[in-house]
Amino acid sequence: MHVEAPTAEEIREQVHTLMAGHDWLAVRRILAEMSVPEVADLLLEVEMPERLLVFRLLPRDLSDDVFSYLDGHDQDVILGGLTDRETRRLLAAMEPDDRTELFEELPGEITQKLLNLLGEEDLAEVRQLLGYPEESVGRLANTDYVAIRPEWSVEHALAHIRERGRDSETIDILYVTDRGWHLKGVCELRRLILASPEQTVGEIMEPVHASVSAFDDQEEAVREMQRHDTVALPVVDSAGVLIGIVTADDVFDVLEEEVTEDVHRTASVAPLRQSYRRTSILDLYGKRIGWLAILLLVNLVSSGIISAYEETLSAAIALAFFIPLLIATGGNTGSQSAMMMVRALVTDDVSVGQWAGTFAKELGVGVMLGVTLAAGSFLLGLFRGDVMIGVVVALSMMAIVVVSNLIGMSLPFVFTRVGQDPTVASSPLITSIADAAGLLIYFTFASLLLQL
Repeated sequence: MHVEAPTAEEIREQVHTLMAGHDWLAVRRILAEMSVPEVADLLLEVEMPERLLVFRLLPRDLSDDVFSYLDGHDQDVILGGLTDRETRRLLAAMEPDDRTELFEELPGEITQKLLNLLGEEDLAEVRQLLGYPEESVGRLANTDYVAIRPEWSVEHALAHIRERGRDSETIDILYVTDRGWHLKGVCELRRLILASPEQTVGEIMEPVHASVSAFDDQEEAVREMQRHDTVALPVVDSAGVLIGIVTADDVFDVLEEEVTEDVHRTASVAPLRQSYRRTSILDLYGKRIGWLAILLLVNLVSSGIISAYEETLSAAIALAFFIPLLIATGGNTGSQSAMMMVRALVTDDVSVGQWAGTFAKELGVGVMLGVTLAAGSFLLGLFRGDVMIGVVVALSMMAIVVVSNLIGMSLPFVFTRVGQDPTVASSPLITSIADAAGLLIYFTFASLLLQL
């Protein structure tokens, strides 16, 4: 005899009846046989705290799937009633995309609570899930700090520090937040110790003079720490909620990585993601071959210019003696200028908006360098050829130095303007472009002045 399976409505009524009779084992057995959407619907029909109890009755795998199925608000409600251990397990069991959506929708104070629950390895994953961009301060921040409330007495704050400060990254600087974890001020430990026990934290705290956004690039933390000469910076989200701190040792690691990347880029090598010793031969090949292929194409322009002026070279063979001298000087000049501009842009010594003033300054420097080197070049041209050869070499040298200097100065600005790292304006790239420009200048002067 065929027995019809109970409908979803009948199952829900049965569960409610069993819950009313506190037959929790029977409820658990029924829930284990239900689908994820059905359990989620049932869960939303139950008011707190029974909802939380029902959720805890679910088998582990089913509870993980149901939690991921719920929308952000209902997830918040569940999280608010779970223990730290339960919350940690739920987060670990969720799929990466589900966790990303959850953390993006959570209020700042709940995010702060969750960050405080997790260990170092889990924190690294959670920061990725929070949606912070790669190499942002949010990925770098840690939660090992001590926060105090403005309404607390000094005596209460010191007791809190003794209880919570043992595992803190630093207690030299204490962060004052409200109950929603919004950053309100900072207080040095020394100032707190010297204050009267009955004073409140709000009376002795100082305004926040330096902080960084979780979405800022890590280099911004380096600059702010240098600017304010501090060993730690608070990290806040877009709502001003304190999510962590970044300390000097973190910044030193970032600084080392950034300098290494800059060195690689200035040599026209794609930055290595790990140490040279641990990078395979194939990876090293891949990091270098792309730029070498690009530079090869750029150098083809130089070959084409020499080919176009083949008759000029044949008519005055002495001109060939000065090609290495001129293009090498142009390349060196451009590389010098580029390196100085890259460093100035990276350290904020110069901004993109100051291009015009910098151009005028480097034009003056280029003219002075060009005149000086042109004088020596004239003597060399006179020695290896005649007066006119000397004039051609001298004028070419001056023009090449000025143009190469301006090319080297301008390219870092161009890359920065289009959103690229200015270190992409590497020495090999500058040299290759300056070589082509130098040859064109040299043969143009030779053709005009020597009537070739």
